[in-house]
Amino acid sequence: MNLIIQSPNIENSDLRELAKRTQADQIVRITGQAFRLINANQHEDIAQYCADAKMDYAFVNPDLHLSDFGLLAMDMDSTLLAIESIDEVADMHHIKPQVAAITQQTMRGEISFEESIRNRTALLKGLNQDALQKVYDERVKLNPGAEKLLTQAKTAGLKTMVISGGFTFFTDRIKEKLALDYAAANILEIKEKKVTGNVVGEIIGKEGKAKVLNQVREKLGLKREHIITIGDGANDLGMMAEAGVSIAYHAKPIVQENADYSINYVGLDGVANLFE
Repeated sequence: MNLIIQSPNIENSDLRELAKRTQADQIVRITGQAFRLINANQHEDIAQYCADAKMDYAFVNPDLHLSDFGLLAMDMDSTLLAIESIDEVADMHHIKPQVAAITQQTMRGEISFEESIRNRTALLKGLNQDALQKVYDERVKLNPGAEKLLTQAKTAGLKTMVISGGFTFFTDRIKEKLALDYAAANILEIKEKKVTGNVVGEIIGKEGKAKVLNQVREKLGLKREHIITIGDGANDLGMMAEAGVSIAYHAKPIVQENADYSINYVGLDGVANLFE
C-alpha cells in the first residue's frame, strides 16, 4: 500500500519516523502539504501517531487513479461549503441558536434528519425570500480546496454532483457557479414571497441521498466502485455506503467511523492527493 500523509505542517522527522515504522521504500512529495510513502506496510501505531501530530493519513492502493472513477458526489453544508446554510438563513430570522441546536443533534445522529428538517423549516415561517438571496450573496463560502478538487476531478473525467439535505435555492446556484453536472436538495415552499415553513415533496435525508446518488449512478451507467462520496454528518452515511470510496471531511465521529478515509486537517483538495 501507499501511505498518504497530509497536514499544513509536516515535519521531516515525522515523515522519517513513519517511513521507518511502515518500512516504506521511498518518500515522495505530492504538494507542500502532502507526501506519499511508497510500499508502506500497515502498522497499528500509525493512526495514533498521526492523530498526535495532527496529520491526516490514508493507506491506499497504489494502482488506484482518480480517473478510475466516474462520479464525485459531495454533501453541501459544512462539506462543499464552509457554512450550514439553513443556520445562516435562521440568523436572518433571529432564531439561529434554536435552529443550530437542532442541526447539531442531526449531525450527531441523535434525531432523524426528516424530523430535523421539518422542525427547522417550520421555525423559518414568515421569513421574506429576499433573506435567502442575502445569505447566498453575503455568507456562502466554499471550503478550502473545493475548486481545486473539482477542477482535478473534471480533468480526470469525473462527473460532479452536490447532494444536500438543505434547499434547492442554494444547490441550484452552487451548481451553476461551480459548473457541477448534478444537484439535488429539498424544496423550500415559498408563497407570496414568504417562507411558509413547509418542505415540498419527499425529503432528501439519509435514505434520500442514497436514492438520488444511485439514480445518477444508473443514469451514467456506473458501478458502485466508480463513485467517490464526501460528507460530514450522519445524514450522509446512506450515500457514503453506496460509494466505492467514502471520505469523511472534518466530520462527526460517527461519520469518520464509517468512512473509508478521513480528512481533518487539510482542505478538500486533499481528496485528490489520495489517488495517483
